[in-house]
Amino acid sequence: MTNIESTIKHILVDDLFITVPPSEIGLDDNFRDVLGLDSLGFIELRTQCEYVFGITISDEDFVPEHFSSVRTLTRLVSLRQVVLPNEASVQ
Repeated sequence: MTNIESTIKHILVDDLFITVPPSEIGLDDNFRDVLGLDSLGFIELRTQCEYVFGITISDEDFVPEHFSSVRTLTRLVSLRQVVLPNEASVQ
């Protein structure tokens, strides 16, 4: 398990109050159908990921394709972390 995956699981439990222990959250468990995340939960998850990982998640990236599971969100966070140094050099 990567550090990003572990951190996302802890955000779900510690900040969003998902009642499933982090060790029991599967990488492909659907946030809505399996973990019961609602619309406000998705907004909070986006905000927490931006804060914790120091990234910006655009409205174009705030879609079910990226916010369906720990695996898909980890992929998005990894991509945004890679993009940040390039964005900084443009400015």
